[in-house]
Amino acid sequence: MPNALVAQSGGPSPVINASLQGVIEACRDYPGAIGQVYAAWHGVEGILKEELMDLAVQPAVELSRLRTTPAAGAIGTCRYKLTADQSEDFERIVAVMRAHDIGYFFYIGGNDSMDTAHKVATLAAARGLKLAAVGVPKTIDNDVGDPEFKLIDHTPGYGSAARYWASIIRNVEEENRGMSPSECVSVLQAMGRTSGFIPAAARLADPEREMPLLLALTESGHNLPALADAVNARLKTRGRCIVVVSEGFDVGSIGEARDGFGHIEYGASRASAAQVVSNYLNDHGLAARGQASWQVPGVLQRSASIMASRIDMDEAYAVGRKAVEIGVRDGGGWMATILRQPGPAYAVRYDKVPLERVANSVRHIPDAWLSRDKWDVTDDFVRYASPLIGEEWPEIPLERGLQRFARLAPRFIARKLAPYVPMRYR
Repeated sequence: MPNALVAQSGGPSPVINASLQGVIEACRDYPGAIGQVYAAWHGVEGILKEELMDLAVQPAVELSRLRTTPAAGAIGTCRYKLTADQSEDFERIVAVMRAHDIGYFFYIGGNDSMDTAHKVATLAAARGLKLAAVGVPKTIDNDVGDPEFKLIDHTPGYGSAARYWASIIRNVEEENRGMSPSECVSVLQAMGRTSGFIPAAARLADPEREMPLLLALTESGHNLPALADAVNARLKTRGRCIVVVSEGFDVGSIGEARDGFGHIEYGASRASAAQVVSNYLNDHGLAARGQASWQVPGVLQRSASIMASRIDMDEAYAVGRKAVEIGVRDGGGWMATILRQPGPAYAVRYDKVPLERVANSVRHIPDAWLSRDKWDVTDDFVRYASPLIGEEWPEIPLERGLQRFARLAPRFIARKLAPYVPMRYR
């Protein structure tokens, strides 16, 4: 029987390992179709280096903890981008798959990862290797898919990131209310690159719109002078203001750094949008006593499982299981997806969409979900996002009063090929 290989790519999420657990457990439900189950250590780099973890030797109790383990420490991830000119890397991947009888490849990741899965599946077919490559969606940014939400309604990871922001904004509101005589403006920067789904989730903290909250989304088309005017207008009526700014909001150059996929890596840039905004507001002058201060939660919003959404965990697990079902029944070339059912009550169904349709896709907040002045989102967005954060706290195992996460041992199966150095590291 062919073996299965699962890998992760790109930035992690609070529920990425729930999808991993879904893949692992679903593979075991097909003993007549799938042999061994391996995991690539640090994504596609592990495949290139032939570092494949043997999941059969992992303690069952550790695998069971994946569902509530955040980030990507269990099997690792990477930002190694495969481009069309890296023919040696692609040939190496196919050689590793062939050497270890891999017939199923499950790739957990975002838009770039879906592109990689599609390219690997295409090359494998051209080389005569029967390989069912199936994508498992993952990104807190919620930017995978199409503007009509027909390919995927939301990506696993977004609901937890949204819940994180809804939670911290409620806390920031108390801080801002108490400290407003000296710190009248609180500026926070949210992830999402140029898509504003994460900062928009701050509105879930205050659907009744009672807070002095401004959302500076990239999609708004606003700039720093316009933001300063909006903040001062709020200060004149409320005396204080909370600003949530997209990391991709137009603040000019911030000494941009780029990751292995070629995307701007805002967390590694020399400055941050929140810092630039805060400095600009203080230099421009505020219409209230006090100053603007700034915060960048950074990777916490994609790795803090204590605020994860139970709905998000369950859906991440289910879509991982669906990917295996697709691979066994329909073959490769697909991404498992989550689609919302019509009707007033929130419900989803799991289906499949062609990998090539979601590869390298980028989705933004629809114009219809922006308020008239574009400093907020509409009630339609609130109705879309509210069900995703759930209503219960996740049940996370504790050990000595602290969270207990899965700990998988990096025990690899025996190599069959000669050592290999990935092309980008030569």
